[in-house]
Amino acid sequence: MSMIAAFYGGKSILITGATGFLGKVLIEKLCRTSPDLKVIYILVRPKAGHTLQQRVSQIINTKLFEKVREVCPNLHEKIRAISADLNQNDFAISKEDMQELLSCTNIIFHCAATVRFDDHLRHAVQLNVTATQQLLFMASQMPKLEAFIHISTAFSNCNLKHIDEVIYPCSVEPKKIIDSMEWWDDAIVDEIAPKLMGDWPNTYTYTKALGEMVVQQESGNLNIAIIRPSIVGATWQEPFPGWVDNLNGPNGMIVAAGRGFLRAIRASPLAVADLIPVDTVINLTLAVGWYTAVHRPKSTLIYHCTSGNLNPCNWGKMGCQVLSTFEKIPFEKAFRRPHADFTANTITVHYWNAVSHRAPAMIYDIYLWLTGRKPRMTKLMNRLLRTISMLEYFINRSWEWSTYNTEMLMSELSPEDQRIFNFDVRQLNWLEYIENYVLGVKKYLLKEDMAGIPEAKQHLRRLRNIYYLFNTVFFLIAWRLLIARSQIARNVWFFIVSFCYKFLSYFRASSTLKA
Repeated sequence: MSMIAAFYGGKSILITGATGFLGKVLIEKLCRTSPDLKVIYILVRPKAGHTLQQRVSQIINTKLFEKVREVCPNLHEKIRAISADLNQNDFAISKEDMQELLSCTNIIFHCAATVRFDDHLRHAVQLNVTATQQLLFMASQMPKLEAFIHISTAFSNCNLKHIDEVIYPCSVEPKKIIDSMEWWDDAIVDEIAPKLMGDWPNTYTYTKALGEMVVQQESGNLNIAIIRPSIVGATWQEPFPGWVDNLNGPNGMIVAAGRGFLRAIRASPLAVADLIPVDTVINLTLAVGWYTAVHRPKSTLIYHCTSGNLNPCNWGKMGCQVLSTFEKIPFEKAFRRPHADFTANTITVHYWNAVSHRAPAMIYDIYLWLTGRKPRMTKLMNRLLRTISMLEYFINRSWEWSTYNTEMLMSELSPEDQRIFNFDVRQLNWLEYIENYVLGVKKYLLKEDMAGIPEAKQHLRRLRNIYYLFNTVFFLIAWRLLIARSQIARNVWFFIVSFCYKFLSYFRASSTLKA
């Protein structure tokens, strides 16, 4: 019998960020392993033309929840949507709903956050810092609350090389920043943001660090734990391999490379790609929720959910496996033959960006314009290159995260719980995982039919032949122009031709003598 699954039975659970990638997988796992839980409250922002129940249906009537609908037929009744907006004071929750949350909630999983690297500092502070502060205030008024689990990021302290399971202070107190945001206008925020962030590369990592400080300072008597996942990727095992539903991080890079848009990346091939499957993160999260509520640690424990220190895989190896998978499982409607160069040379990448990315996009847009369609490829390419540039910080560096608390928790689990709530990344086969990842992007994100693979392979062969033909023609034309203008080039050309002729003559003569 699973102790963790039994623990969540009969519980009322509040999840923020339930409509996001992590939130959906968390709901699925909870309902599948603990179908007798009482209720899951999810905070949902109102959306024009959609009722709260319709928003819930959009989440659970998907491929992800296929197995859950068999185990828990009354799934709709288990999920209670609460109208809320994390950008507003008190989350704009009605008095009746607030009273129900305060009086009934047993466990809080705080997954909500803005994960945009280029988000405006004011908005990032509101969602990642102020909303965390307000949720902690709500939690302090919940008499039945047993645990508060805060999902942060392993990159909240990416300005450090080695990161321990502790909360590191920021130079400015989060309370001062929260207060200042109320009277600073956008011009002041834009001016002061780089000074506040210092060594942090973007507003996301900086505000997640501030959010951790808020948790530490305002935890009071609450049982709190913090989980720091690294780059969250597609599912490894549960509920099935390869599920993904967004273009964030590696997903967008896989789509861009598979469609032939992405040709060069400024990355260190030997840097560790600290990718972690989303189901691994959720298994750890549920185990931490159980441990925090049952064992009630005296201090706030931090759990690193990373792969680099236990089962490392570098970007070069991962990139080769992705390209190898494209050969077996090509994407439909590829713009060019999938190919990617990893280089640390900024000049090389800028050259490729100009020649190999933007030029074909502009040519394709001219074709769209001439055929009466709206040009869109250049805009799409610029957006892609901007996204890649924001990821360069993370694909050119490696970090070391200590995992003592994570390993301690693993040792506390029964063999049954270690099987059901597996977060041991040492068991992860990277080659198999990456292949399932690419397949998942094709099936679940791009919605491509697997029956179209033979046609896609044929299209890929055509693109490869066109690529080789274009390069050959380009080389011959360039060489012909060079010969016409340079005596040295002509001499080199005649030497090569003469050498090849003599070699073939020698080879033919040797073959005749042997016969």
